[in-house]
Amino acid sequence: MDNTYFLSQSSSLTLVIVISLVFAVLGIYHSKKFQGISNYLTANRNIELFSLTTSLVASALGAWILFGPVAAATWGGIGAVIGYALGTAFPMIFLIYFGRKIRSEFPKGSSLIEFMRKKFGKSLFKLILLMTIFYMFIFLCAEVTAVAVLINYLSGTDLWITALIVLLATLTYTLYGGLRASIFTDNIQMIVIGFLLLILILIISSSTGDNFSFALIKEKNPQLLSSSYIPSYTAGLTFFIAVAATNLFHQGNWQRVYAARDYNTLKSALIISFFVIVPIVFLMGFIGMVSFSIDPSARPDLGFFTLLLKEQTEMLSLIIIILGLALTISTVDTLVNAISSLFVVDGKATFNLDKKTDYLKISKYFIVFLSLIAFGVASKGFDILYLFLLADLFCCAFVFTVFYSFYNKVNEKTAYVSIIIGLIGGFLMFPYPDFSKSLLVGGLMSKDLFSPFVTQSLLFLSFVVATFLPAVILKLKSN
Repeated sequence: MDNTYFLSQSSSLTLVIVISLVFAVLGIYHSKKFQGISNYLTANRNIELFSLTTSLVASALGAWILFGPVAAATWGGIGAVIGYALGTAFPMIFLIYFGRKIRSEFPKGSSLIEFMRKKFGKSLFKLILLMTIFYMFIFLCAEVTAVAVLINYLSGTDLWITALIVLLATLTYTLYGGLRASIFTDNIQMIVIGFLLLILILIISSSTGDNFSFALIKEKNPQLLSSSYIPSYTAGLTFFIAVAATNLFHQGNWQRVYAARDYNTLKSALIISFFVIVPIVFLMGFIGMVSFSIDPSARPDLGFFTLLLKEQTEMLSLIIIILGLALTISTVDTLVNAISSLFVVDGKATFNLDKKTDYLKISKYFIVFLSLIAFGVASKGFDILYLFLLADLFCCAFVFTVFYSFYNKVNEKTAYVSIIIGLIGGFLMFPYPDFSKSLLVGGLMSKDLFSPFVTQSLLFLSFVVATFLPAVILKLKSN
């Protein structure tokens, strides 16, 4: 075994294959008795509380929780941690209200886009559909890349090998069993995730001793807990706005809104999910601050592993791989089925193909095509954070107009104008890849004309502008 790694490639590869195959076999076996388009799209609308709750949580918590909150906490402090946790969980609260609305007005539906198609004309719904698929595709790339990078970090396994195995296994059972297979495997994956996360956090807590506390952070990096630390507020609001907005457009969530046996089941599952997600994401962010306080020279996004793997421990590495795979596959199967379902449900209205066209079959080809691109991205280990932020910006520009229309009549032209103006405003403030300037600040106009707060908070301001400018337009149009 190479001394720079924690585990041999053969051990990690064997585990990846075995775990992926287990989930694939379980998914196929379970969904054999639940065939048909209704099961594929909405699990026949009879999912009970436990299954719905575990599926909502498992789908929300991808491999990103091992990297994102941990890294964000090192520069955004307690505000970033709270914003990340609430941003991830808050859509569950929104869905209690939006879910009731959409289930009562459109009981036979299976997607948010269908509802939008009834509200608006055919051109605007296509724009919303395109944005939704773009966001979920970026999410798919990020998840596969994250698990490939994780296993490469632990064992040196080539990125493409992990990406190929995970995608093949997940596509096999998800394209066969649809939402029914996804929810069933989510139940098992969430039990695995909860159990292993608890073990690993207890190990970190016991191994760091008294250092696993806010006292250490306050001593070493007091700014991370300071109420006067401005980046804490901007980071918190940035993550809350961006993560909450994007998750509201996640078709996987809307499928589960329709899959619930009844509204009371849905409401209970969403409330429980909220209270499960918040502490998990918060704890990961807290671990990031502790890791940064103990060793500021360590890579911020690897803080969780830095604390856990102080010594080269094979058993811990195996546990981390199982956790990483469970987190990734539970999210990837949700994304695969969500994108496929959008194609099935909204394909006919979008493409106007021959009446005999099998949209389910075409959707599977489309998913395989997108998965090939995701495989290419993951194989190269591209940092797709910037693309993710761009997808977040799109969602921010759409979110107010789309959900305002749930309760208020909005003219299609007005909706178009509000979204486009939100996008333009957001793009003008959206930072370049090096985050040093934006199209407006430092581009069209000199940075000297703007305050330090503006030049240092471009991402935050771009999300704020993209989110709230459409609200101003809608308000003006309604007067």
